Amino acid sequence: MAMIKDGVAHFAIDAKTSLFTVQAFAAGLASVVAHSPSFAVRDLVGDMEFVPGSMKDAAVHLMFNLRSLEILDEVSRFDRREIERVMFDEVLETAKYPKVRYESTRVKITDAGESICRADVDGDLTLHGVTRGVSLDAQIVIGEDTLRAQGSFSLAQTDYGLKIASVAGGTLKLREELKCHFFILANRQA
Repeated sequence: MAMIKDGVAHFAIDAKTSLFTVQAFAAGLASVVAHSPSFAVRDLVGDMEFVPGSMKDAAVHLMFNLRSLEILDEVSRFDRREIERVMFDEVLETAKYPKVRYESTRVKITDAGESICRADVDGDLTLHGVTRGVSLDAQIVIGEDTLRAQGSFSLAQTDYGLKIASVAGGTLKLREELKCHFFILANRQA
């Protein structure tokens, strides 16, 4: 059973079995034939906590290393290097801003059942040195020793001072919107 400190159960994210993806979308005339790249976050850490039964005092803390982003699409070695160069050096500027952080500020639980519930989570996302409020919806399944959460949210790149990526001499540009999807498995902490 989980260690419950001050009545709060703590769960740590299992990065090996969790999946967090970011989908970018091609824009303009080339979007008909161009691909919209997807990336996986490989270095994700964080935790979730709440009072069992009531979900009172629920909180979410996430952090990932931007250099751990890996393109999921089948692309040539040359294209992969170019996409990564533009993404890491020109858009995300990972040498200056290596991490992304999300800290919940409010978690509202709805449709609470015995082991399944929906959560509306408001929080602060810090990306590229800019912190903005981000809301997300998640479906949560709570087991004896595990917690699973899945959901998605969107964000606008320019809200965080990110340059909109352009490759192939500007013939391929990406739209401002990024769609993030997550499936998180967290284990109870003893």
